[in-house]
Amino acid sequence: MLLTMKSVHSLAHACSRMTPTFTSTTHGKYLQRCFASKTWEHTRKRKKPGGAGDRILSDAREVFEFNAWDHVEWDTEQEEAAQAAVAKNSTIKMSSDQRERFQSEAPKFWDSFYGIHDNRFFKDRHWLFTEFPELAPMSNNEQSEPRSIFELGCGVGNTILPILQYSTESQLKVYGCDFSARAIEILRSQPQFADKRCEVFVMDATLEKWNVPFDENSQDIIVMIFVLSAIEPSKMQGVLENCYRYLKPGGLLIFRDYGRYDLAQLRFKSGKCLEDNFYVRGDGTMVYFFTEQELRSMLAKTGLVEEQLIVDRRLQVNRGRCLKMYRVWIQTKFRKPLLSP
Repeated sequence: MLLTMKSVHSLAHACSRMTPTFTSTTHGKYLQRCFASKTWEHTRKRKKPGGAGDRILSDAREVFEFNAWDHVEWDTEQEEAAQAAVAKNSTIKMSSDQRERFQSEAPKFWDSFYGIHDNRFFKDRHWLFTEFPELAPMSNNEQSEPRSIFELGCGVGNTILPILQYSTESQLKVYGCDFSARAIEILRSQPQFADKRCEVFVMDATLEKWNVPFDENSQDIIVMIFVLSAIEPSKMQGVLENCYRYLKPGGLLIFRDYGRYDLAQLRFKSGKCLEDNFYVRGDGTMVYFFTEQELRSMLAKTGLVEEQLIVDRRLQVNRGRCLKMYRVWIQTKFRKPLLSP
């Protein structure tokens, strides 16, 4: 069932005490709120239905029954409203001097970010084993050959640490890099970090040539989770070309990042836009919002072969505050072809 509202920019709608309707904010359909206290008091302790990908909202009246819903459909009105919101917050672009500052000083802004938040901002991504079973631990019986995983933009280890925590593979080697020296320092200090199985280092992935502790054509899996979006668009293709270079034949690139019209994009105010769909957050870090078509084009241009490319449209619900948040992420798996015999 499509979730619709009469007006995207209405300031308020009446809320019934017994049957929830929604108060619309300036984000319209994308961030909606109600004050039906009896409703959320009744539902806030309910468990999530089904497993990942199975939480389908078939009746809009049940929206606050659970914390999240998968595969939420958008109608034409909702799509057009999102386009209008982005057009509005992108009208004013930053000057070339401002763009140069944020792009050249990106490591400094990320160092500052991790200096403030340490390892508390992002949660460890245990969900990765569900979304990307290729990362799940293998038994030593299953692992007949050494396995190597490299995470680009590893931050403080929210992907690496769960892999190290759950894997007992004797022949597993995990690598990670980030251009924030502070993030690498925090990662190395974590109790789950195992330097015999994991090597992390500082590197700017936008450089033409990577300085990495492994050979080309050597990595079984390269992981990029909300990383490419932090890179200026003109340098994205070069990053993906290097991923291809260091994957072994048959190796897999795993990717998850922000999709176009995600709530985070619609929340930006005018004056924060560097270029189309590329913004600066309040802390100075940058973020881009992708379409599936442009990602498919960039990845295919490297020579990688598509195995999965999905747009994950999800409705997250804060039942305590009766808040609805529409999220859009893109998830991909692209494989490097085997060399010809």
